[in-house]
Amino acid sequence: MSSKVGPTPLDLAHARSLLFAPGSDERKLRSALESGADGVVADLEDAVAPDRKPAARELVAELRPPVVRINGADTEWFAEDLALVRELEPAAVVLPKANPDAAAALGPDGPPIVAIIETAIGLRAAYETACAPRVAALLLGAVDLGAELGLEPRADGLELLHARSQLVVDSAAAGIRPPFDVVHVDVRDDDGLAAECRLARSLGFRGKACIHPRQLDVVHRVFAPTEAEVEWAKEVVAAFAREEGEGRGVFALDGAMVDRPVVERARRILDEAERSEAR
Repeated sequence: MSSKVGPTPLDLAHARSLLFAPGSDERKLRSALESGADGVVADLEDAVAPDRKPAARELVAELRPPVVRINGADTEWFAEDLALVRELEPAAVVLPKANPDAAAALGPDGPPIVAIIETAIGLRAAYETACAPRVAALLLGAVDLGAELGLEPRADGLELLHARSQLVVDSAAAGIRPPFDVVHVDVRDDDGLAAECRLARSLGFRGKACIHPRQLDVVHRVFAPTEAEVEWAKEVVAAFAREEGEGRGVFALDGAMVDRPVVERARRILDEAERSEAR
């Protein structure tokens, strides 16, 4: 799933950050491409006014970002966006207002799809969308979904608990990577961003959509294992190797039971830590 684009590869399976930048704004798009984001998304949809969409396509064709967010399958701009994607062959495509029919409209061949779940219908069919052949990840879109459902933002994020949990379950059931969390819209609120990242990570998310380069450090830090988690994982893996050598598959470590699911979690933490250090 890795594709070489520019100076670094896009590893969509393990990306922590997807940084969105307007496809019509050369300065912001170039800044995003130089930001160190795991994935940079040139946005041809909401960030671009209707009369600027042709110029945005021209700019995207020139800069060739690794990921492109196209307009929805039910819009007048979809066909031209799709033609651009076929010409550029980006590492991934972001599909807004995703549902199974919209994913099918992109066709069976082409780059992997990051499907934004941001409507009630899309949320109801998130598992079917995740099972579509090219869909590699789901991304929760809170603004449109919240407006449709009449949600009111809460400091504890409880209004999105059901949607977040559903995307995690549906992604796992479909066998794709864990989903990307919602955009934190206040780019100056580092503490709020960190808290939101911690909540999302605790629920099973392994990445977040961003709208400004300054958000990346927080996102990358929170979605990487802590030193304490890494030390715990090392102890578990080492103890499992010893106990397994003596014929025991279940044992106690510091008073807690350890079995294969716990060991797999420890190994996953070590893998995440290694990838984070390599970036």
